[in-house]
Amino acid sequence: MEQDKLKKVVEAAKLYYLLDYNQNDIAKKLGVSRPTVSRLLQQAKEEGIVEIKINDPAEDIQRLAKQLEQKFNLKKAIVVSVPEHQDGIIKKYVGKEAAEYLRSIVKDGDVIGVTWGTTLYHVALQLKHKHVKDVKVVQLKGGVSLSETNTFASDILHLFGSAFNATVHHLPLPAIVDHVVVKQAMEADRHIRKILDLGRQANIAVFTIGSIKSESLLFQLGYFTEEDLQTIYSKAVGDICSRFFDQNGKLCSEELNARTLGIELEELKNKEYSIVIAGGIHKVAGIYGALKGKYANVLVTDQFTAECLLEKE
Repeated sequence: MEQDKLKKVVEAAKLYYLLDYNQNDIAKKLGVSRPTVSRLLQQAKEEGIVEIKINDPAEDIQRLAKQLEQKFNLKKAIVVSVPEHQDGIIKKYVGKEAAEYLRSIVKDGDVIGVTWGTTLYHVALQLKHKHVKDVKVVQLKGGVSLSETNTFASDILHLFGSAFNATVHHLPLPAIVDHVVVKQAMEADRHIRKILDLGRQANIAVFTIGSIKSESLLFQLGYFTEEDLQTIYSKAVGDICSRFFDQNGKLCSEELNARTLGIELEELKNKEYSIVIAGGIHKVAGIYGALKGKYANVLVTDQFTAECLLEKE
């Protein structure tokens, strides 16, 4: 290409693609006709002077989801695009996607086990009604405490029940008690045992990862002794259903676990859908530990957390 022509092609391309000039303005500036500008811009693409790249967020999210499924051997990974990596925003966006996924899989006769907390509350708020029959919703872990902090346990059960025309089964117990004998006495009650057994039978389990920080909901309920806290802070990366595990998904304290009421971590491995819904930098280690422990076969998270999980070894 002649130097003069090349110069005009490059100049037209810069004005159009970098400075947002329209073709009429470029024609005036270069002293050529508008059709000539169109030909110059076309030539810029053909000669490789201009390369157009389209970044499709949906495509990137699908790639991340596939990589997560492969890395952690998941049945399904759902990665949600969030505009900002702020806790409340993540819960809202991730909760909406989890609610849509749940609606797509729930069928007649299902038993859905749920936990409590703000993440699950965001899921419950965004559930849309589905016409299904004979569905049961059961609380997977206790949530009663002397604290005035709201766990949203009753709200979550009510909203899940309304969405799926389901009968609802509360577990009116604390998550953790002071002594093993107290737990044994509670579990001996036939009404309590029936609810716990229903949780074990649930084919769908929906839960989040608790992060290890004092402001997390579980830590505000007054369950832990100083000795408990020392063990948790020194070893744990997260909890599922108030059962604490390390970076490899192993239980941190058999003694604390023995005082915890609700579904066991090992029982989550047998579910048709074991769905963990969590996102945020402070939950990466916990999500990773849970996936290493194989406690979930479905993950719903945000794109920033997904990238961290894929980078983590």
